[in-house]
Amino acid sequence: MNIDKIILNLKADYAQGRVQHSEFVDFMENLKNPYLVLICCILSLRTNDKITIGAAKRMLELAKTPDEMMKVSQEKLEKAIYPVGFYANKAKQIIDLSKELVEKYNSIVPNDIDELCKFKGVGRKTANLVLAKGYNLSAICVDVHVHRISNRLGLCKTKTPEETEFALRKNLAKKYWIDFNTLLVTHGQNICKPQKPNCQICSIKEFCASFIE
Repeated sequence: MNIDKIILNLKADYAQGRVQHSEFVDFMENLKNPYLVLICCILSLRTNDKITIGAAKRMLELAKTPDEMMKVSQEKLEKAIYPVGFYANKAKQIIDLSKELVEKYNSIVPNDIDELCKFKGVGRKTANLVLAKGYNLSAICVDVHVHRISNRLGLCKTKTPEETEFALRKNLAKKYWIDFNTLLVTHGQNICKPQKPNCQICSIKEFCASFIE
């Protein structure tokens, strides 16, 4: 499989306007701050992009550092991030996490996936996104789009996003890791959808094990 060609074609789709990143993808790309990526990613879990980005912007008006956030009342944060899913739990999680960062990590978000996963409610998807988008380190963030498309292409045969992450770590050169999430999420939202993928206009169909003429 020609991964170079797949990456080039997906980048060309965006550059030439055939697909568009969601507003939230662009928002996350522009944060470039491990702490902000971390807390905004927590908001996004089980919540659609439109609601998440509004909540994230309101949250960041209250605080942008762990020290600032730990001083925000849970009630005030809940009000700011509503109506994200499980907003009360997420408000408590973000405040508790911020306090832990201040008290145990000198307000610095760890740049190690195992250390990040020690925080309550932080899984591998979130941890990888922090490394890739917050620290610009090689990491593969696997969400439902990356999981689905990787399997359709034949890059792996896995049942869960976590299995897909470990398979891609073996099968995909590190130089592709950071871009892979953004490219496949965009492709999944625009072309390779869960139901009725638009294979006829797909720029990487020639490399896809699931494509049927």
